[in-house]
Amino acid sequence: MTHAIILREPGGPERLLWEKVDVPAPGPGQLRVRHTAIGVNFHDTYVRSGLYKTLPLPGTPGLEAAAVVEDVGPGVTGFSIGDRITYIDKSYGAYSQARVLPAALALRIPPSFGDEAAAALTLKAMTVCMLVRYVHNICAGKTVVVHAAAGGVGQPLVRWAKHLGATVIATVGSAEKAEIARSCGADHVILYRQEKFPARVREITAGRGADVVYDAVGKDTFMGSLECLAPLGHLVNYGQASGPVDPINVQIFAAKSNTFTRPMLFHYIQSRAALQETMAAVLDVVGAGVIKPEIGLRVDLKDAGAAHRALEARATTGSIVLIP
Repeated sequence: MTHAIILREPGGPERLLWEKVDVPAPGPGQLRVRHTAIGVNFHDTYVRSGLYKTLPLPGTPGLEAAAVVEDVGPGVTGFSIGDRITYIDKSYGAYSQARVLPAALALRIPPSFGDEAAAALTLKAMTVCMLVRYVHNICAGKTVVVHAAAGGVGQPLVRWAKHLGATVIATVGSAEKAEIARSCGADHVILYRQEKFPARVREITAGRGADVVYDAVGKDTFMGSLECLAPLGHLVNYGQASGPVDPINVQIFAAKSNTFTRPMLFHYIQSRAALQETMAAVLDVVGAGVIKPEIGLRVDLKDAGAAHRALEARATTGSIVLIP
């Protein structure tokens, strides 16, 4: 007998219930794992609220965690009891003390990578890899805008884009977050509550605009992000912290021959080879010190609702980690 967070019906953070659960022995192709640290993502709040109806209820939310292997199912090779692993699971289940996991999702954690760091970075850093390598190939000379630049994805996105030679324009909501963005290497920082970011981007770029805008805010920033783009610029909406973007007329992109993408990481790592390749790229930049885990808040797993409140209030910087 162990415990997990159970969501029985969508709603506010109070819907995240701490309950006893049974964890069976692993079946063929499975591992039984004990979680050591669990990542919290905006995606989790969308699932809890009902905006994303992707978790069958009742169910356990959570996309990523670091863990120790406790048992190995029949037919599994490459893993042993005691191995440290991290994973991302689009079927959820990470908000738990222990669980059964498909071995195909497990990725070894190198000795130099702590469990909390793995839980804080795996999904977020893989998302950044997708954004700067697969969705829009960032290289020297590009100008990029990063919204929510002090957040869990924003910080490694600024760092990785800068490492690739881009000029990075960061938008943040406070002076404190502006300092964080600058410490990550942002060339310019815009306090979007104090100035209109589209006009400031045009000023910074001498009227040209940005090659790509990475927008995780959604509804509140979408049209402004489009306004920021240079001719042939690319708008990448990969989140919706302020709510989903309203339906749009695709003709609005014709004014500057702009393009628009709404990527989901899981579509880019569907094969085991793609998953391993993306993780290898992440470990390379982590090992080189380009990106690093920035944990802004640690919360006991049983109090997961408090973590969601802090995240939705945009009251944190860096990543939030749940401790089982």
